[in-house]
Amino acid sequence: MHVQVAAVGKLKEKYLVDGIGEYAKRLKPYIKFDMIEVPDEKAPETMSAAEEAQVREREGERLLAQIKPDAHVIALAIGGQLWSSEDLAAQLDKLGTYGSSHVVFVIGGSNGLGENVLKRAQQKLSFGRMTLPHQLMRLVLTEQVYRAVKINRGEPYHK
Repeated sequence: MHVQVAAVGKLKEKYLVDGIGEYAKRLKPYIKFDMIEVPDEKAPETMSAAEEAQVREREGERLLAQIKPDAHVIALAIGGQLWSSEDLAAQLDKLGTYGSSHVVFVIGGSNGLGENVLKRAQQKLSFGRMTLPHQLMRLVLTEQVYRAVKINRGEPYHK
């Protein structure tokens, strides 16, 4: 299985880079895992709703350009489905067995994901109603992918 995380913006914080690196290293024996970063759209702090939508669409175009046509896309969105770690494990197992062995999780920038990305996604996943920084979400998601792999293999880690 090949799992990718496609995200807007460059990850700069060392603790996040180190954490993602640790889980990516742990995933190596089990699956192919990598991170795709696309540049964020330069925009002023305060924007109209229309300007925010334009930013999301431009960032979405960059994300979509990096996603292969045969990939199964799961967009991270506040309005998405709530899954437990076991649900995520089951989804990945099902996709690997019966669907696409190439899964791309998409994380938007600070303004969220554009409609173009949400339309391309086969599924939408929410980690809850709280807003988390999109950079931190990369670490949380990577850990959850690792946890899902361990659950599916019946190996210790998940408690």
